[in-house]
Amino acid sequence: MSYLNASAMRGGYGPVDILHDCDLSVEKGEIAVIVGPNGAGKSTAMKAVFGMLKLRGGSVTLDGEDISKLTPQARVAKGMAFVPQVNNIFASLTVEENLEMGGYLRRDDIRPTIEQIYELFPILRDKRFQNAGELSGGQRQQVAVGRAMMTQPKLLMLDEPTAGVSPIVMDELFDRIIEVAKTGVSVLMVEQNARQALEIADKGYVLVQGRNAYTDTGEALMANPDVRRTFLGG
Repeated sequence: MSYLNASAMRGGYGPVDILHDCDLSVEKGEIAVIVGPNGAGKSTAMKAVFGMLKLRGGSVTLDGEDISKLTPQARVAKGMAFVPQVNNIFASLTVEENLEMGGYLRRDDIRPTIEQIYELFPILRDKRFQNAGELSGGQRQQVAVGRAMMTQPKLLMLDEPTAGVSPIVMDELFDRIIEVAKTGVSVLMVEQNARQALEIADKGYVLVQGRNAYTDTGEALMANPDVRRTFLGG
């Protein structure tokens, strides 16, 4: 069984289902990417995995344990970390204070983890005493990912981490995400920049109207003529 296994997820907001028997899985140290058109249910699927959306059907297991009934806070304690697309930093706190806030549940020494994050994101070391709200969009995203990493997650979930950043910054963020996965952390990511995301993905999911339209390796989806024509611009 995969490290994360979300099976036949069904749910939505109010009486209307957005997810229709949606399946997602991620192995240890793997990058899995969810792509698809606007309104396909990508972020909804992510929220369902994290417990922010109550499922009407299906299940979510983490490392073989059924966590379907757990709160998001309890899922964090089990090893999940979630970085939302917006409102993902404390703008009035410094970079270092943001990282320290990420480690608030821990009872051990968090300094070594902060050092690891500074090694992963060198610009954050340079800006560590600057208010996070003064940083560029790409730097703020690095703060958000760094703060999530402070919980020492086994599964890092990112909702459109490159939204609103330049192509150069996007490439840099993707490089850092690859580095995170190399440490053994599983990554589940929703991305609008489908082509670039699938290039770094071990596994890709194309959602359409809350259903799995295509599931394959990132490389295979990039080569699939139907996927290329419909979702990647030819």
